[in-house]
Amino acid sequence: MSRRPAQVGVLDVGCFSAHLVVVSGSPLHPVVSHKTRLRLDQALARDNRLRPEGVEQVVTAVRIARRVAERAGVSTFVPFATSIIRDAPNADQVIAEVFRLTGTRLRVLPGREEARLSYLAARHWFGWHVGPLLVLDVGGGTVELAAGEDVEPSLTRSLPFGARTMSRQLGLNRTVRREHRGLAREQVLVHDRVVAALEGTSVEGHRAVGCSKVFQQLARLAGARPQHEGPFVPRTLRLADLRSWIPRLARLPAPRRARLPGISRHRAEQSLAGALVVEALMVATGSDEVEICPWSTREGLLLSLIGTGDDDECYRVA
Repeated sequence: MSRRPAQVGVLDVGCFSAHLVVVSGSPLHPVVSHKTRLRLDQALARDNRLRPEGVEQVVTAVRIARRVAERAGVSTFVPFATSIIRDAPNADQVIAEVFRLTGTRLRVLPGREEARLSYLAARHWFGWHVGPLLVLDVGGGTVELAAGEDVEPSLTRSLPFGARTMSRQLGLNRTVRREHRGLAREQVLVHDRVVAALEGTSVEGHRAVGCSKVFQQLARLAGARPQHEGPFVPRTLRLADLRSWIPRLARLPAPRRARLPGISRHRAEQSLAGALVVEALMVATGSDEVEICPWSTREGLLLSLIGTGDDDECYRVA
C-alpha cells in the first residue's frame, strides 16, 4: 500500500496578508492556498513598533491559519514573519504575545536567509540550465539580493531599502509631484544609497530575476500580461519602461494609482517608492531587463522542507 505524501504548510505573515500554502509535493500545485488580509502598515507607530491593534490582527490570522492547516492534515507547519515584524523594535514582545495567545511561535528569518530562499525558488522555477542568476526581492521593509551559479548562492545581501521603508523615510506616500524635477532629490537619494550598499558587488553576466509583488505589479503596469493568465506566461520589466512610469506615478495620489494596471489598492501608497528602489537596483546591477519569477521566499522554504525533510524549528500539528 502506497504511503500518502506528508503535507507541509508554510505560513508567511507579511504586511498585507498572512498566506498559508500547503503542499504534498511541488509548490506548483498547492493543496491549500489561504490568505487572511492584514494592514499592518496602518498599525505601525512612528518608531516602527507594531501597535496592539496590529498584534491582534496577527493573532487572528495565525489562529485561522492553524485551523486551516489542521483541517488539511498538515504534519509540518512553519510560520514565519517578514520584516514588518522582524525589524520592529518590539518584535520579541509581538512574537511572545502571539505565542501566548495561539500556541504558535512565529519564526523570523534573517534577511540574508530570505535572500537565499528566494534564490533557491528562482533556481527551481527557471531550471538549473539558466546559468548565473541575480535574484532581486523588493519587500516592504527590506531588499534582498542573491547571486550565484550553483544550487546555493555565492552572494546574499539584505538592505534596508524596502518600498514601505523608503516611502516613510522620504515622505513619498504623502506628496504628489506635479513635475518630474520635484522628485529628483528623492530619486538621487535612493540611487546613491543602493549604489553605495552594492559597491564591490560583481554580477556581470548574471540573468536578472525579480521575485516579489513589487516587481510583479511594476511589470504589469509596464505592460506585462495580467496574473490571471497564469504563472507560466513570460513576464519582464524593462528599465526604459519603468523610467517612463515613474513621473506618472509621482503625479498621482494613491487612490488614482490604485486604478492603474497591476497596482493594488493597499500597495498604492508605496508604489512610487517601490519603483524608485527597483530602478536604482537595476541601474546598480547593470540590469536593463528583469524577468519576473512568481516564486519567492515562501516557495523557497517549502522547497527546502520538501527536499530535505528537515523538521528543525518546525511545528508539528496535532
